[in-house]
Amino acid sequence: MATKPRPELRERIDALLDSFIKDFYQTVPYAQHQRDAAEINLDYYKRHNIETILRLRRKRTIDALAIKYFTKVDPVQAKAWAHYTDDEMLHDRLFAADLAKAGVTKEEIYSTEPLLATKLLTGYLQYGMEFEDSPLALITSVYFVEYTTTRTQPEWLDNLEKVLGPDEVKGARAHVNTDLDDDHDDFVWRVLTSLATTEEDERAVERHLHHIFWLWKLYFVELHQRTVLGAKDEQIPLPTAADA
Repeated sequence: MATKPRPELRERIDALLDSFIKDFYQTVPYAQHQRDAAEINLDYYKRHNIETILRLRRKRTIDALAIKYFTKVDPVQAKAWAHYTDDEMLHDRLFAADLAKAGVTKEEIYSTEPLLATKLLTGYLQYGMEFEDSPLALITSVYFVEYTTTRTQPEWLDNLEKVLGPDEVKGARAHVNTDLDDDHDDFVWRVLTSLATTEEDERAVERHLHHIFWLWKLYFVELHQRTVLGAKDEQIPLPTAADA
């Protein structure tokens, strides 16, 4: 087994991500719903999966920009990221298959306007490629997702399977199993450390992680507002003068 690069840095980053997971469950409304609820809010469940699909579709474009970057500076990484992207490229179909069993058509999925938080998250990653000419934000985000997915989603899917049935989460289960079976977090970490070679780079990784976590929290807050609280628009409540 190959030695995992930069073990001290990885230990620090993983500890930060563990703290994010703890904070997520403690502070975000409905954060524990899919993991623990005996009765699933189907509007919440369906919209979350729709947003997952829309996010994956937009990430394909950003991955292509990362491959283009690597072709100019590191063709070995270009090949590796192209292979990883190939693994993930059509995973939106897995979630669409689950949604079909819940009565959501492809037409409904792909005609849905993404939540504002989804646009902000994917826009943040594209900004890094377009204006910073670096895939560091993207690769950091992918590590964030690979790490937190493999440490949270198996529990979510166990509960969803118990409540909704195994057939209804077959696609999501296949997605997570690919991440686990192929050690995607280890692969992404190797790519990340090939980019983060200085202390300044390491600080940038941590800064991106904090930004990305904030955007993910924003997404789940907006998801809760739209589907559980019945908000009629896409605005996130802002502090008032009384809150200052």
